Amino acid sequence: MTKQNSSALEIRDGMDAYSSKVELACNGSREDLDPYIPSEHRPLASNTSSFGALAHLLKASLGSGVLAMPLAFKSAGLLVGSIGTILVGFICAHAINMLVKTSQQLCVEVKKPSLGYADTCDLVFQNGPKPVQKFAPFARELADWALALTHMGACCVYVVVIAESFKQISDVYGGPNWTVTIYCALTLVILVPLTQITKLKYLVPFSALANFVWLGSILISIYYCLRDPPKVSERNLATSITGVPNFISTCLFAMEGIGVVMPVENEMTKPQHFLGCPGVLNIAMVIVVLMYGFVGFSGYLKYGDEARGSLTLNLPQDEILAQTAKILVACVMILSFALIYYVPVDVIWRRIQEKVPAKNHRWGIAALRLIGTLLIVGIACAVPRLELFMELVGAVCLSTMGLLLPAVTETVWRWGKDLGPCYWVVWKNALICIFSLIAMVSGVAYSIIAILEKL
Repeated sequence: MTKQNSSALEIRDGMDAYSSKVELACNGSREDLDPYIPSEHRPLASNTSSFGALAHLLKASLGSGVLAMPLAFKSAGLLVGSIGTILVGFICAHAINMLVKTSQQLCVEVKKPSLGYADTCDLVFQNGPKPVQKFAPFARELADWALALTHMGACCVYVVVIAESFKQISDVYGGPNWTVTIYCALTLVILVPLTQITKLKYLVPFSALANFVWLGSILISIYYCLRDPPKVSERNLATSITGVPNFISTCLFAMEGIGVVMPVENEMTKPQHFLGCPGVLNIAMVIVVLMYGFVGFSGYLKYGDEARGSLTLNLPQDEILAQTAKILVACVMILSFALIYYVPVDVIWRRIQEKVPAKNHRWGIAALRLIGTLLIVGIACAVPRLELFMELVGAVCLSTMGLLLPAVTETVWRWGKDLGPCYWVVWKNALICIFSLIAMVSGVAYSIIAILEKL
């Protein structure tokens, strides 16, 4: 082989090697540029369809709160209540939309398949502007404790509903003439062993049964509302301005299902269908608002100022069907208590389990569940007024968790990226924060005043 041919071969080999390196570099950079799709990295167990996600949201939102809507309308009036339900529903839906959208974008940014509520708040602050990064642990704690207190408040509501339902039934059929407080204390007979169930899978049958029982009780309650209703002119179209905070607090308690939104979205095979128009979230919120508005309007129209914290408590005392509805609601509350109670127990246990020796974990969590149950029932016994619990929980916890935190989280996440023309995102979220703070302060003030008056 001539020297010229040898040089040509060396040049060609060198060019081939260079081309291979270039191709490898291009492929590597192309892989780096491929967007991270969180849903493709979720575990196989995350296989909830869009229809299934819609069913889960409706099941969670159409809970005990729907029967509290006549009480909300009592504080506002038929006209103000109807308009207010739509406005509060729109604000809640927008807040949930902000939270989920931020979480989805954050999953792509940090390359995680899914994030919970507290995780989203924490990581948003961690990846936000430097001045706010130090508040990341506080944001996580606030989100966790707001969620825990919300569920504890709901548990208190459940205890009072159970007690009042059985008291009314007992009064009709010649039972002992005990106070609601005594009936609240008697719920411990059922709730103490029930709350010792530590595995969620053992609670699934209770939850499934509760869904069917709950539907039956709602249908019976609506039947009585629509039977011989009075004229609209006999009810207030609007009440005094002092009733608005109570309306907002009760409405937030009834409507806000933000605690289950992130778990449902995290289990979807196509999370891109959760938001948008129509989208799973928007469809669910439209159905919820219409249902809540209908029950609130018809319930207040039927019972007026006699409306109670649970619509079943207004049903006739002398009809078997009405008594059946009360029993069904009480059974639903009993069956659902352990599932709702799981959330605050989990939040507290995660913070104390490291301080308990591993060999004593079983006894530790049993003691925690027992103490928590005694505390909840004790609070219900001290203030056995259903509507006061709803207003207080809605004012404090759901104003924080459902409105304030999503607005702050989105603002931090979009700061320096995309705040829209004239920083409209900042102004919009500032208005939501102001609304949530006003609802919180006024709702808490009126609730505390009412509690002190009833003591």
